[in-house]
Amino acid sequence: MKKTLKILLFVVVVIIAVPLLIALFAKKDYSVEKEVIVNQPSELVFDYIRFLKNQDNFSVWMDMDTNVRQEFRGTDGTVGFVSAWESDDKNVGAGEQEIIAIQEGERIDYELRFIEPFSSTSQAYMTTESIAHDQTLVKWGFVGRMNFPMNLMLVVMNFEEMIGDDLQQGLNNLKEILEKKETSDY
Repeated sequence: MKKTLKILLFVVVVIIAVPLLIALFAKKDYSVEKEVIVNQPSELVFDYIRFLKNQDNFSVWMDMDTNVRQEFRGTDGTVGFVSAWESDDKNVGAGEQEIIAIQEGERIDYELRFIEPFSSTSQAYMTTESIAHDQTLVKWGFVGRMNFPMNLMLVVMNFEEMIGDDLQQGLNNLKEILEKKETSDY
């Protein structure tokens, strides 16, 4: 019995120690960037994406829970505006997104502060680039860091692919929305 208990204890220690050891050496940083070409002028596209409330129209995360509770602070489309959310759906969780910088007509930077299902802070951005009079290249990026031992999630699941798929679907939704609208609708 004593030998069985020692073996059992050894197995438990290995089950706990091996993942922690892997996490110790695993990458902690991740970044994802997706893009789409929208057949509209860049000014029109930028004027739409600068407003965080418009993300509700194309982001896949807001579609996951139609009962999500939202709160807005500040003036949308300006630095300092905060869009906060809280959901009972663990895929949506709770957190807030703040506009932290705007390069007029080119780039918007956000800070995402996740509260649930786990606490973390990440950076995101959207850029627009005119590639023709009525064509705009839109990029949506997400950059973050998962500290030890949460970085083990980067090893066991393809976090960058999961986020990337959601970003790409959001961009595809954005393209569909903006290409259906006439310039005068904005």
